[in-house]
Amino acid sequence: MRTIQEIRCPNCGSKAERHHIIESKLTRTQCPDCDYLMVTCSRTNKVIEAYAPGIYARS
Repeated sequence: MRTIQEIRCPNCGSKAERHHIIESKLTRTQCPDCDYLMVTCSRTNKVIEAYAPGIYARS
């Protein structure tokens, strides 16, 4: 089962989607405007995959 929630993108503020994927215990947040992507484990909240153009990681 999958539920989709409309949210604001944490990167650019545009409308984005958060997909809760029950079978695989994943949450995927994606924005079509700025190409933001964040996939996390629903159980542990650990980041599985992330891509955020314009946000730089600390060294």
